[in-house]
Amino acid sequence: MDLLIGAIVCVMLSVAVVTDLWDQKIPNLLTLPAMFAGLAYHGLARGLDGLAFSAAGLALGLAVMLVPFLLRLMGGGDVKLMAAVGAWLGAADVFSAFLFTCLAGGLYALFMLLRLGLLPRVLRNIRDAFLVLLATRKLEYAPVPAPVGRPLPRLCYGLAIAAGTVFTLVYTAWERGTLGL
Repeated sequence: MDLLIGAIVCVMLSVAVVTDLWDQKIPNLLTLPAMFAGLAYHGLARGLDGLAFSAAGLALGLAVMLVPFLLRLMGGGDVKLMAAVGAWLGAADVFSAFLFTCLAGGLYALFMLLRLGLLPRVLRNIRDAFLVLLATRKLEYAPVPAPVGRPLPRLCYGLAIAAGTVFTLVYTAWERGTLGL
């Protein structure tokens, strides 16, 4: 991976994290130009092969985040951010970034549950749902209600996307021997 691409992706992710944490939104003004810039960069650098590489990454980045978006588990900015990452990194690396993003998102969610003191109640509900499933063959899960007087915070998934993508960038650079360590 080109150092310039890594730097561009890291700047894009930094802006996304700041805006997501600050305003709980990742703006189209960031993601859409980043998608087109990735397509243009690869298209100009490597012609149709580069354009196909970038388009495949964009499509896969969009596809892997589409189901959680349709289930209203994340916002459209998160989907477009992963698509923009794909436009720069290509399909193979965006898939790795997605897998590491899932791990980072799970750790982030656990941290938030611990911080709010809700993890024991969530684990009890999961255990109870599992026992009901074993006894009745019906899956019934009762979500934990928000603490009285304060709503549950929304997870800013741009943070998880950034962590998963940066891990992928570092790992692939190390694997290819271009990290310099």
